[in-house]
Amino acid sequence: MNRKLRVALIGCGQIADGHVTEIDRLPDAELVAVCDLEPLMAEQLAVRYGLPAHYGDVAEMLAAETPDVVHICTPPQSHLSLACQCFDAGCHVYVEKPFALDYGQCVELIEAARAADRRFTIGHTHAFDPVALDMRRRLQAGAIGDVVHVESWFGYDLGGPFGKVILGSPDHWVHRLPGKLFQNNINHLLHKITEFMPDERPDITAVAWRREPTSFGDVRDELQDELRLIIRGETVSAYGTFCSGAKPLQAFARLYGTAGFAHIDYNARTATVQPARQLPSALGRLAESALHAVEHAKASARNMGRFAASEFHFFAGLGELFGRFYANVRGEGPEPISGRDILRIAWMMDEIFRQTSANAKGAAS
Repeated sequence: MNRKLRVALIGCGQIADGHVTEIDRLPDAELVAVCDLEPLMAEQLAVRYGLPAHYGDVAEMLAAETPDVVHICTPPQSHLSLACQCFDAGCHVYVEKPFALDYGQCVELIEAARAADRRFTIGHTHAFDPVALDMRRRLQAGAIGDVVHVESWFGYDLGGPFGKVILGSPDHWVHRLPGKLFQNNINHLLHKITEFMPDERPDITAVAWRREPTSFGDVRDELQDELRLIIRGETVSAYGTFCSGAKPLQAFARLYGTAGFAHIDYNARTATVQPARQLPSALGRLAESALHAVEHAKASARNMGRFAASEFHFFAGLGELFGRFYANVRGEGPEPISGRDILRIAWMMDEIFRQTSANAKGAAS
């Protein structure tokens, strides 16, 4: 394929701006059209970025624009049907997280893609942040030995632009998800665990509750906003935290290995490694603080370099994922995220929501 990939986008909500910006950064792709059930949303996005076409009907857009790749950025209730419609039109598909409503729908979507011989991926953007790529290279070189335990933390702001919209209306689509607020976010938490935990069906203990005290007198009162996970595989264990109460917001992963531990801060964009202590106790403690300082200085230097090269932008991981997916579509690289990993996380999410639903019912009684 010697020409640019023709890309279209369905769903012109809050995440769409990030997609438009990152597609525009890639030299081998062009965004030819956007579509939304609310035509005014599509028109506003097209005008804002000077895009060539906008639509209010998916079938019309697919027929008129014949895109190579479609990005689906709609609520997950529509992901399966829209993806199948795009596969039937000969398109490869990028699906925003969550991939579909439940494990069964995820299986159906992947089977439809393979039957149509089309490529697909999901928006696990943090896995492709520059800081995550840096750490992955260090881990592959044996920086901390074999991973024994993972801690993944994801902070969420209910008072932020996304949270305010969800709490602002009982009709918001998040309230109709099986896992509600968690389902729209914990892909970011879980894929940082499954990268190091190969088990198909690990043992999961999930506890959730509602910390937000405001009472709306409607479905919004069912919105749990704190989640704690213990996940145990055959050789690796993990803690997972979704937290809306702690400030400032944090997004990080800690990896504990047989020869040291690593910390990846996705907000500060720093990745640091502390090897196992080699010196006697007093000298070892002194050496640890010096090593921490050196690691953070190196991370800061890398960030300064990225900033100078205009690569220190918020959606850097999103753009990297797009580039890898488009390369896979062209047959020039592997799939960035395997179908197996998508399904493993989908199964884990179903199990978590089964348990947290029981939590909610128990609390209500």
